Amino acid sequence: MDVNTFLEKSLLERKLIDPEKLENIKQLVSKNNTLADVLTDQKLVDEDSVLNILSEYFGITSINVNHYIPDEEVLAEVPISLCEKYKIFPLFKIKNTLMIATANPSDVHKLDEIRVKTGYGIEPLLAMPRSIDNAIVKFYSVGDSVSSMLDTIKEEEDAQGFQTQEERQLIEAASDEPIVKLVNLFITQALRDRASDIHINPDKDKLRVRNRIDGFLYEVAQPPKKLQSAIISRIKILANIDIAEHRRPQDGRIELKVEDRPIDLRVSTFPTIYGENVVMRVLDKGSVLIGLEELGFSQKDLTLFNTLIRKPYGIILTSGPTGSGKTTTLYSALETINSIDRNIMTLEDPVEYDLQLIRQSQVNSKTNFTFANGLRAILRQDPDIILVGEIRDLETATIAIQAALTGHLVFSTLHTNDAPSCVVRLSDMGIQNFLVGSTLIGVLSQRLVRRICESCKEEYEPPDDIFKALDYSPPPGAKFYRGKGCQDCRGIGYKGRIGIFELMEISPNIQRAILKKSYETELREIARQEGMRTLREDGLEKVLQGMITLDEVLMATRMF
Repeated sequence: MDVNTFLEKSLLERKLIDPEKLENIKQLVSKNNTLADVLTDQKLVDEDSVLNILSEYFGITSINVNHYIPDEEVLAEVPISLCEKYKIFPLFKIKNTLMIATANPSDVHKLDEIRVKTGYGIEPLLAMPRSIDNAIVKFYSVGDSVSSMLDTIKEEEDAQGFQTQEERQLIEAASDEPIVKLVNLFITQALRDRASDIHINPDKDKLRVRNRIDGFLYEVAQPPKKLQSAIISRIKILANIDIAEHRRPQDGRIELKVEDRPIDLRVSTFPTIYGENVVMRVLDKGSVLIGLEELGFSQKDLTLFNTLIRKPYGIILTSGPTGSGKTTTLYSALETINSIDRNIMTLEDPVEYDLQLIRQSQVNSKTNFTFANGLRAILRQDPDIILVGEIRDLETATIAIQAALTGHLVFSTLHTNDAPSCVVRLSDMGIQNFLVGSTLIGVLSQRLVRRICESCKEEYEPPDDIFKALDYSPPPGAKFYRGKGCQDCRGIGYKGRIGIFELMEISPNIQRAILKKSYETELREIARQEGMRTLREDGLEKVLQGMITLDEVLMATRMF
């Protein structure tokens, strides 16, 4: 009795599936999709039940690879090329015996080959084919996967000749199966790494693939230069960009679903002397709505910010450089106060995430739909709350002020270094000080800093130099932590990011100072006397809580 027949018989005997459903599902079985995979993929039978039946058939122990974390040392010794060739996954060693997960433990010839190639005795454990594939993707880096993929491409070259861009049409090169898989691999790795951007960078004699993770770029692959045209053409096809145009910048968009999560990739191409540079901004629509409580506010600042965003009218500004998390903070604020009885409208450049029940619009310079013109139109739409993506000029600032004066709550951003600077910037734009003082109710300045990886967090003694650079004397008994680097954080020592904040409420004292045209230093001093904590002070508090490192605080606040 073959394995599929045994599996069908056992499922019916144990009444784990309806006979009619089983007959229907068998139509989906193919060369690359076993009955066991189909049953679990369709969630008709749980994986553990299928494994128990298959374990009886083969007479060996089974393992659910989805619930297992492999030995890092074993992963380093067994190359991904071996795993992909034989459809196995290494788990751990016992003395000189290597325990591997395999979907076909009866293939003695395959096990012998693995024994010869690894130099270890082999003990197979039964696992689902799909789980093995997922584990390979999850625990091996994209660099290893790319190397394996490029080996496949080279084998095809040797066998039939790989036609480069000069030898055939771009569309054919971009549709070649190895190129399709390679581009998919870049995207999959970026999502797994929580990357915010994917960079495809052409150099003179190579092509670099880098991911921006927690604000920093890390190289993940170097495909051969000869694949450059095909890879970039594939991305342009997916983004609906003109693949024949190489001399001017282009923009496009790729929409896809990963594990039922909608993902947008905003694609930008830019001509360089070595070919087109491509950057893909990764927009995970589910990741932005994380709630104000998760952003990193101290309890005091969280309470104050929640009070400010519930005011009936006025202007709330956020400040900070590009990539400091301003959009996430504003979206989280809007979601906090979003309700059926409020008309919330936004004007953005661009709209990055879809928000339910909120009317969102995007500026378009080609149609003269600017922030100023759009804001005028929004005011005729009976709004309660307005989000203006950015105040860039006097005209937009003036209309935002007028909106606040006429009973609207307005959110927007300014590019300044800290909270007090926002007040001075509005005055420099030409807004009269009495209007700034009477409409502005709060200013939030923020930065994003990297969290210490919890999996490899260790206590250490920082050098005296960093305390001097920060002008900081730690309290007695203070402990400091860092990440030493592990598989979870890809050896970086950091995983994820958190905000540090400087929240300034426009109190009566600050209003009076604004009317007197006070400088930033005076405004900051008044705010600190009233309890405002600066960006650096907020960061140092998170250092003492063991969340971030002193180096991150110094890097984020170096200009102060």
